[in-house]
Amino acid sequence: MPIKTFRGLIADGLQDTVVLHTNDGSTGYRIVKFEVISKDPTGANVESVVQVWSVAQTALVTTIDFSNQELLAVAYFSNASAPPNRTTDVIIFDNMTFNQDIYITVKGGASTDSMNYHLELEQIKLDLNENTVATLKDIRNLA
Repeated sequence: MPIKTFRGLIADGLQDTVVLHTNDGSTGYRIVKFEVISKDPTGANVESVVQVWSVAQTALVTTIDFSNQELLAVAYFSNASAPPNRTTDVIIFDNMTFNQDIYITVKGGASTDSMNYHLELEQIKLDLNENTVATLKDIRNLA
């Protein structure tokens, strides 16, 4: 299946929308790759949580809750400028199929910086049953 790629730069405390919805909902997506790096990885002390959501978030947080069914992927990025010490942890829930817009949030700890992201989505043709299930999951998450 085809791969769609998205990338961007998000300031701390903000949210990006990745527009995926279609009129008939027959195209589904799964995250196959999610990478993050700070805007200035050589000089900034940074701690950030970058999360991918199935619905827009009203409150951005640094806590991570795997029981939240709206969470599609998460990345934790940490960089200490002296001595250089960088860590990145990425977790993708690859069994999650969605057919609506998704949202990427960035929230930092004590030290923040804008974060770059690179997202690869596998495009999947959904049959009527899969389309209905994906759409109902999205509707339930909005309620």
